[in-house]
Amino acid sequence: MLKTLKRVFSYARPYLKFFFLTVIFAGLGVALSLSVPVFIGEAVDCCVGKGNVDFDKLLKIIITLAVIVIASTFFQWLMSLCTNKLAFLTIRDLRADIFNKLERVPLKYIDGHTKGELTSRVINDIEIISDGLLQGFTQFFSGIVTIIGTLIFMMTINVKIAIVVVILTPLSFVAASRITKASHDSYMKQSKLRGDMVGLAEEMAGNQKIVKAFVYDERAEKRFDEINTAYGKIGAKATFFSSMTNPTTRFVNGLIYAAVGMLGALGVIGYSSIIGYMSVGKLSSFLAYANQYTKPFNEISGVIAELQNAIASAQRVFDVLDEKEVPNDSNKEKLTSCDGSLEFNDVFFSYTPDRKLIENFTLDVKSGQRIAIVGPTGCGKSTIINLLLRFYDINSGNIMISGKNINDITRDSLRSCFGMVLQETWVFTGTVAENIAYGAPDATREQIIEAAKAVYAHGFIKRLPQGYDTVISEDSGLSQGQKQLICIARIMLMDPPMLILDEATSSIDLRTEQRIQKAFQKLMEGRTSFVIAHRLSTIKSSDVILVMKQGNIIEQGSHSELMKNGGFYAELYNSQFAS
Repeated sequence: MLKTLKRVFSYARPYLKFFFLTVIFAGLGVALSLSVPVFIGEAVDCCVGKGNVDFDKLLKIIITLAVIVIASTFFQWLMSLCTNKLAFLTIRDLRADIFNKLERVPLKYIDGHTKGELTSRVINDIEIISDGLLQGFTQFFSGIVTIIGTLIFMMTINVKIAIVVVILTPLSFVAASRITKASHDSYMKQSKLRGDMVGLAEEMAGNQKIVKAFVYDERAEKRFDEINTAYGKIGAKATFFSSMTNPTTRFVNGLIYAAVGMLGALGVIGYSSIIGYMSVGKLSSFLAYANQYTKPFNEISGVIAELQNAIASAQRVFDVLDEKEVPNDSNKEKLTSCDGSLEFNDVFFSYTPDRKLIENFTLDVKSGQRIAIVGPTGCGKSTIINLLLRFYDINSGNIMISGKNINDITRDSLRSCFGMVLQETWVFTGTVAENIAYGAPDATREQIIEAAKAVYAHGFIKRLPQGYDTVISEDSGLSQGQKQLICIARIMLMDPPMLILDEATSSIDLRTEQRIQKAFQKLMEGRTSFVIAHRLSTIKSSDVILVMKQGNIIEQGSHSELMKNGGFYAELYNSQFAS
């Protein structure tokens, strides 16, 4: 826990000026507030005895007290301002770090976690840390100064009673520490369940059509109720332990206050040999200081739940930050020219060690060839693309592009050689023009329009409210086919030397698909192209068709050659046209 807290505070190091200002303002504010009991004690002594009230001195004390209280409040406001600034800047850097980290972790890590869980860590957990820091910083600085200041003032009034207070104080620490230890584990479990709950909610809300279509409502509610019930139980346990801290420390502090009152009363009534003489005013001051001395412990214990929750959330955030990153390859060679030739030499790969996928995969692709990859679901078609673009690294063997091992060149230069259209469409919040120019931000409006016309997207774009300047998003009302056309227009605009088409026309009607196929034919001229297709009629003109099954190429050749062989490909092809 201390290690996590120390790591959180390391993010505050660049903003030490706010830290020092907080300490200064806390010192000034608390010092002024601590002088209040002294004047109150003097005021009490001005009123002791019937008909013995010094009104002139009392008026001066009241005016002085008013000035002190206003000044103390002002400095405490400045202290809060600095702590807020410190906390917000710290959290800003932490959130930026975890977001940047997610850009650098291997794709395997992203695939292994739900979007909701990762979103929860970046948004919810960071917010919880922020709230905990705001509470903790304010209480910590003002509390430390208050404790030290009250001890000094109490020592100046009566050393013996002050020593009694100091001796009894550890009781408060012991009680709080034991309860804190018990609540920490509960908050860790609560934080994990919160991530699970957010992940499930995001998954169900984002796929409502599928949930409704498969009548999954009741099962989704049952799963949510199970997590929610567990979250409620562990949350109640954590809250119970943390809520015990404040009343327990208050009880101990009440005992300290009572001890001070009894010992001080002995000094007032004449037992000066034991305690030392104290006036009624000094006793009032001492009791006020005793109350101020114990107050920081109560306040700190009052926010112990927030601090525990923040630490648990910080550990989840740091779990992401501690993940291994994709190695920096900026020192490797950049692929400046690509002739389109590719080789897979005895490649082995599996996503998990216990489940084999691709074994002994060998393929020689000539420049300008059109390679179609077909086969049943799960045979490794898309995996080849993942390996080719180094979204995943192979277990053994090598992949060569233009005569260079892809492990010896930078990922950016490798991926810039490819234009890729996936089966899943993706548009971001921005104008249509910005979406099309995603891979070519310097493109002119004329180039963007030409790319849209090439894929027959210009017509529907012009019908949008602001044409190419219409702001769109995933939920903007565009059909899957329209979003796919925008994705294809991106590739047209990039004009890459190599193409990857993974079921690129699966969301488009047959008439539009025929037009786009013509556009693709023109685009693929002179370029090496990989086409993954389930609709085998779309890849009949490919130079080479690779038929995959269980991670291996079982057949290879042109459409006519494979049909003559009457093998697995012919079986797949004929099955699509069977009556």
